[in-house]
Amino acid sequence: MIPRSDCRRNKGWVDVAVKKQDRPWGGRFGEPTDREVVAFTASIHFDRRLYRHDIEGSLAHARMLARQGIITLGEAKKIRAGLKAILTEIERGDFVFTPEDEDIHMAIEKALIARIGEAGGKLHTGRSRNDQVALDIRLYLREEIVRTLELVGSLKAALLNRAKGEIGRIMPGYTHLQKAQPVLLSHYFLAFWEMLARDEGRLRDCLKRVNVMPLGSAALAGTSLPLDRSYVARLLRFPVVTKNSMDSVSDRDFIAEYLFAAAATMMHMSRFCEDLILWSTDEFGYVEIADAFTTGSSIMPQKKNPDVAELIRGKTGRVYGNLLAIMTILKGLPMTYNRDLQEDKEPLFDTVDTLQSSLAILAAMVGRLTFREERMERGAEGGFSTATDLAEYLVLKGVPFREAHGVVGRLVARCIREGKALTELTLEAFQGFHSAFDADVMERLTVRQSVNARKTMGGTAEDGVRSRIAEIEGSK
Repeated sequence: MIPRSDCRRNKGWVDVAVKKQDRPWGGRFGEPTDREVVAFTASIHFDRRLYRHDIEGSLAHARMLARQGIITLGEAKKIRAGLKAILTEIERGDFVFTPEDEDIHMAIEKALIARIGEAGGKLHTGRSRNDQVALDIRLYLREEIVRTLELVGSLKAALLNRAKGEIGRIMPGYTHLQKAQPVLLSHYFLAFWEMLARDEGRLRDCLKRVNVMPLGSAALAGTSLPLDRSYVARLLRFPVVTKNSMDSVSDRDFIAEYLFAAAATMMHMSRFCEDLILWSTDEFGYVEIADAFTTGSSIMPQKKNPDVAELIRGKTGRVYGNLLAIMTILKGLPMTYNRDLQEDKEPLFDTVDTLQSSLAILAAMVGRLTFREERMERGAEGGFSTATDLAEYLVLKGVPFREAHGVVGRLVARCIREGKALTELTLEAFQGFHSAFDADVMERLTVRQSVNARKTMGGTAEDGVRSRIAEIEGSK
């Protein structure tokens, strides 16, 4: 037997035994369900958040049953009134969930029967909890994807606003966390805008596969009753219905797809936060995060810690874990519905909450960042960041790139030996390495010239960055 401590997921309900006649499926069984099994199998403590979607689906189902003559109009009216009253009670906090409430579907059905009698027992006609829960999750996730898209849009807007406000500011660009070439800070912000635009596309694409109506598939094979699935789909604003009843009740691909889209979005936010964490250190000193988004130390009075950025970075791993959990749950399931699928909701709910809170707080934090322009530009001047410009200068003079690369590499090596910067070399020193160097070479050594020389499409030149900002704003 499972240790009792492991069964107390259900707010102490483990100590309540449930009689067989209290279960909606109790007719087949000859003894009560073990009280620890009741606690272990219950999902009401987390799936109760689906109450609105469950009632929405039930209202549409009842309306269809009446339209098809399977229940009377009077019964449908009672069901509608009862469900709306239950909805009001739940939202007011007056609805009492009990140990017998195995899940949100049974809790609402039991309350409906208690409220309106025999008519309530007809609501489940032509459906199973298998297709009912598939519907509820799709209704829930459809709504949450729309909300998530709004939050992604807000973060994109925050990044775009910073890109517009930081035009002209130069920062060091890195590869391998080593200084590589100078770039515009605006270009950096737009890089994350592009990432989020891909995230947005994935979410919109996922929404298409979420927005499919499974109700009417029943347990797995459909039903002999004359249901009108297309009518229910219209009532619930689904553009299409599922085409295979077996697939309908067992499909959770759309959850896995959402979790991947969420994981990718978290990954992009985590990368941004990693830069903020590094740049806010004394060693970098490029940025200061507003006090409102940092915390202090309980022992070191001078500390200002980037906790929000660190938590987003940490929560990214949690979202990855949720994706792995759902993929592992699904990988070995025989057709069709299996109780393992009860475990799809907690990873989904947690990911929705984590992603949305991270998007909201990061958008607010982005607007409160203070960049130290002089320090960033000084940083961009270090690490021989204009060396590539020298190589390209020689290429424009007709020198093969590989030869130019070697020449500049030897120049840099000399500077390192002598403790000099490239800007400290004389023209004679340059010409000692290659005769193609001329007086205009000195113009290629400033970081601002380096930035504005990169005029290829998608490059960091100021004119190109301004054009991209205008393009983004024009597409709204």
